[in-house]
Amino acid sequence: MEIAVIGSDEFVLGFRLAGIRRVFVAGPDNYQEKMLEAISQPEIGILAVDAKDLGNLPLNLRNRVMDSIQPVVVPVGGDEADLREKVKRVIGVDLYKSED
Repeated sequence: MEIAVIGSDEFVLGFRLAGIRRVFVAGPDNYQEKMLEAISQPEIGILAVDAKDLGNLPLNLRNRVMDSIQPVVVPVGGDEADLREKVKRVIGVDLYKSED
């Protein structure tokens, strides 16, 4: 399974520098097309997306992407609670749970 990223040139640059090779550069005009291309590739296990770019998708596709298990779509730069719920749903464990 590979890690991939989709977003603007500026967003994907850091991931490229970190060694991520599966990169989909997309702007508002072709974001939906690139997203469909990315989620249809079976070798991608994790797809990092800019949380604010998800607004470029129609509601039904946004829901499909966020509910996807293969690949797991991880919004970056959004609310921490969103990431917490996504991790909890995918692996079944609340990693942020503290024992008080």
